[in-house]
Amino acid sequence: MFTATLDHFQTPKIVNGVLFVALFASAASQISSLPFISVAGISPLIIGIVLGMLYGSTLRQHLPEQWVPGILFSSGTLLRTAVVLYGFRLTLQDLASVGMPGIMADVLIVACTFIGGTLIGTKIFKMPRRLAMLTAAGSSVCGAAAVLGVEPVVKAKPHESSIAVGTVVVFGTVAMFIYPLLYRSGLLNLTDSTFGIWVGSTMHEVAHAVAAGNAVSTQAGNVAVIVKMMRVVLLAPLLLGLGAFLNRFPDKDLDNEDDDRKKSFPWFALLFVVCICINSLGILPAYLVSLINSLDIFFLTMAMCALGMETSMEKVRVVGPKPFLLAGILAVWLMVGGYWITRMVTTLAA
Repeated sequence: MFTATLDHFQTPKIVNGVLFVALFASAASQISSLPFISVAGISPLIIGIVLGMLYGSTLRQHLPEQWVPGILFSSGTLLRTAVVLYGFRLTLQDLASVGMPGIMADVLIVACTFIGGTLIGTKIFKMPRRLAMLTAAGSSVCGAAAVLGVEPVVKAKPHESSIAVGTVVVFGTVAMFIYPLLYRSGLLNLTDSTFGIWVGSTMHEVAHAVAAGNAVSTQAGNVAVIVKMMRVVLLAPLLLGLGAFLNRFPDKDLDNEDDDRKKSFPWFALLFVVCICINSLGILPAYLVSLINSLDIFFLTMAMCALGMETSMEKVRVVGPKPFLLAGILAVWLMVGGYWITRMVTTLAA
């Protein structure tokens, strides 16, 4: 189910590497708590991957070889564990509270963005399918968390995941400022509630949706968060469907020796759903759920740091600008196409 083996835990090498990654994650958490950083809505995940990439592009060659297994553990097993625990942020009640307009908008936008982004990336830009899927997932579902969830399913390389997260950072941050400006211009003709649906169903990160929604009103912010979290729930069916698709149509870019890996099933996606169901029952004390969520954020930050450490500017140059061009196209689609989808579903539900 997970990639860890008993040998991993019996080897001091992995402990040293994990502790090294944890040090970077701790620094990222501290930086994200700085007032001017937290106000901008920059999460420790984003800071973590930036710190990791800075290290990967400068001092990576000086890392003791014995520590590498710990970095790989953090970007693999720990990553899957973090995705599973992410389910404790959601409940089935959240799904019910968004109402039919929010659900319809989320499903349509996630499906159109992921499928369309994958097709554009592979057919027009001739990108590796796994990289196109990573970029499309980051735009369509929930930003960096979606990239981390999809990464083990498509068997992406660490630097490809880092680049996909980079596209989320760039275009999600830009959109966070543009959406409120468009609302105040009077061109949109949206109520605060409808604006919240538009924001929640199209913004890249949860933090982006919170900032853009609350920049208009508290009501818009509340709706945006709920609709956005519904999109996060859609990560589970996306991972399961993607796993089934890749088993049926394996990635030809993968080496033949990875046949067993290509046929693997994303069991962690099912565990993600189990965590949502457990959280929905309300059987865990609030303090325990809060502790799990804090631990999960730290695990996700560690995974981002580890992915960044395996990324260098040379690898980024090899990939080229295509992922950012694809993400730019998807950002425009989310803004324009998402607006009309929001108007359509709210009109039908009226």
